[in-house]
Amino acid sequence: MKYQALTTIICAAFCSLALAEQDKPNIILFLVDDMGLMDTSVPMLTDENNKPVSHPLNEWYRTPSMERLAALGTRFSNFYSHNVCSPTRVSIMTGQNSARHRTTDYINPYQNNRDMNKRAFPLAVCQQVPPEWNWEGLGKKDITLPTVLKKHGYTTIHVGKAHLAPNKHDGADPRDLGFDVNIGGSAIGHPQSYYGKRNYGKGSRQAVPHLEKYHATDTFLTEALTLEAKDEIDKALAAQKSFFLYMSHYAVHAPFNSDPRFAAHYRGSEKNKGAQTYAMLIEGMDKSLGDLMDHLEAKGIAENTLILFLGDNGGDAPLAGLDDVSSSAPLRGRKGGKWEGGMRVPFIAAWGKADANNPWQKKLPIPANSIRQEIGICYDLFPTITAFVGAPVPANHSIDGQDLSRLLSGKPSPEHENKFLNHYPHPRRGQSNFFTTWREGDYKVIYQYLAKGDNRYALYNLANEPSESKNLTATHPKKLRRMMQGMVRELKAMDAVYPVNAGRQIEPVIPQDRKP
Repeated sequence: MKYQALTTIICAAFCSLALAEQDKPNIILFLVDDMGLMDTSVPMLTDENNKPVSHPLNEWYRTPSMERLAALGTRFSNFYSHNVCSPTRVSIMTGQNSARHRTTDYINPYQNNRDMNKRAFPLAVCQQVPPEWNWEGLGKKDITLPTVLKKHGYTTIHVGKAHLAPNKHDGADPRDLGFDVNIGGSAIGHPQSYYGKRNYGKGSRQAVPHLEKYHATDTFLTEALTLEAKDEIDKALAAQKSFFLYMSHYAVHAPFNSDPRFAAHYRGSEKNKGAQTYAMLIEGMDKSLGDLMDHLEAKGIAENTLILFLGDNGGDAPLAGLDDVSSSAPLRGRKGGKWEGGMRVPFIAAWGKADANNPWQKKLPIPANSIRQEIGICYDLFPTITAFVGAPVPANHSIDGQDLSRLLSGKPSPEHENKFLNHYPHPRRGQSNFFTTWREGDYKVIYQYLAKGDNRYALYNLANEPSESKNLTATHPKKLRRMMQGMVRELKAMDAVYPVNAGRQIEPVIPQDRKP
C-alpha cells in the first residue's frame, strides 16, 4: 500500500509538472464518420424557446458520453459539414469551403472519381463532372491546421481515418500534412473490417494500417484506435508538450460490423439488424469519447483540454424502409444528398473539466449545457482554433471559416454571418444530382444543374419547416431570386468549378424577377 501511495504521489507530481510546462491548451478534435445530427441520445433540435426537444431517434441511440460532454459545454442546432467525407476533411484541415479547394466529392483512393463513375453512370454523365475538380486533395505544399499548430509548438497527433489524398500521393500520409504522428490513416475511406480477429482487413485494399499489435485479438477497431490515442497523449505529456489530437474515427461508416460489446443492449429490438449494428457502432464511438475524457481526468489535464466533437457529413443509418426521412427524422435526406439530413451534423464544444480559474478557460469560458442557434460550419474550426491559441496563419492563405469563440463563450456575435454553401457538381448513388445548396439565415435554396425550368429550384424556410417539405419557389419568387443571387456571388468569390456539357461549364441561372 505504501508503494502504491508513493507511486500515486510521484504520478501526480509528474502530471502537475507536465501541466506547468504546457503554455498552451491541449485540443482534441473528435471527428465521427457518417454521423448525422440525429444519431445520438443528445437532443440537438430545439423548440421555439430554445429548449432541446427529443425525437424518436434520440430515444433509440445510447450516447452517455456525448450527454456528458454536452452537459459540460455548448452544442449547435445548425452546424454543417459538407455532404460527403473528403470535402469536409479537407475543409477542416484548410479552413476553406470545398468550392474553393475543389475537393467537392469523396476521394476514390485509386482512380479519379470522374473515371470510376463510368461503372455506375453513362459516359455522358461522367463527362459532366468538372475536370478541374480536386481529386488529389491535399499535398505537402498546402497550409493545414496541423502544420500551423506544429509551428506554434504543438505535438500534432493523427489517429484514425485520413482520406485526404489518393493512394501514392504524398497527402495520403498525414505526416506529410503537418502531423508528427499518424496511426491508422491512409488514402482509404473505410475499413475492410472492424474486427481484430480479421486483422482489420489485412491483405485487402481497405486494410487499416499500423495496428498489427491488435491483430488476431478481439479488439474492435474503435477500441484499438482509442488505446493508441491514449498512448500518444501520454507520450506528449512525457515530453511536456501541448498536443493537438485529431481523433478521426472510421466509425460509424460501413461495413456495418456488429460490436459484440454492446449487442445485449439491442436484443429483442423491433428495428432491423442493420439499424441495431449501426447503433452498436454509435455506442462504441461514444465509449471512445468517454474513455478519452476519463484519461484526461486521470492525467490531470482535463481542465486544460478543449474538446470539439462533430460529424463529417449527414447520417447513413441502414434503417428499415429507408427513404427521405427515416434515417434523419425529422430532417429529410441522408449522406450525399441535398437535404438537411445529408449535411447537418452534431457539434459539441466543451472543456474536459470545468475550472473557472484556468487561464485558458477564462479566455474561452464555455457555458455548461447551452445551445446555440447560429450557423456553424466544419471549416470554422481552423480560424477558431488558431485564433484562440494565437497560432499565426500565413497571410496568403484564404480562409472561409469564421472564428466561433464569441458564440462558444455564450456571447452575442453581431458580425457572425449565418450562411453556408455546399457545392456538389457530381453524380451520387445512381442519381445525376449535380447540385448546389445555399443557406442564408432561415432560408435555403437548392439548385439542380441538370434540371430544366422551375424544376431547377427549391426554396425552403428551415425555421418553419426543417423537414423541407414545402417548396416556396412559386409563392416567394423575390426571395428565390435574392437567394440565387447570393449563391452565385458566393460561388464566384470562391472560383468554383461547375458541371460541363459539350465542353462548356453549366453555371447557375438566376430566375427572372416576377410577381408571385
